[in-house]
Amino acid sequence: MTETNADLARRGYEAALNGELELIADLLAPDIKWHGGDPSWEGACHNREDALAVMRRAAGDGAIGELVDVVEAGDKVVVIMRPPPEEGEEPRLVANLSTFRDGKVVEMVHYPDPDEALAAAGV
Repeated sequence: MTETNADLARRGYEAALNGELELIADLLAPDIKWHGGDPSWEGACHNREDALAVMRRAAGDGAIGELVDVVEAGDKVVVIMRPPPEEGEEPRLVANLSTFRDGKVVEMVHYPDPDEALAAAGV
């Protein structure tokens, strides 16, 4: 049975939680883009190495939180997460909208509000 894009996203998130970056690398297109809505932003990722470096730092900082839900919409998948709360902050949800092509993530866009990510995915 072929894995769906949602299955791949879940597997990638679990790998991130376990620090298994080699598994994540296999899910990312070499020229993946990862940003918060502006691909030209200075902190945006423009390739697999950039994305893996951000994930490595997040894992080292304990900044990878709980996977809440994965919603598939064709070639797009919304991954809803609850990051660890910062000191004195209420727990909140965030989301990444991932676009898949041929079983690889070609773009991830971070949204501070999961409803915005779901709307962007057409859900």
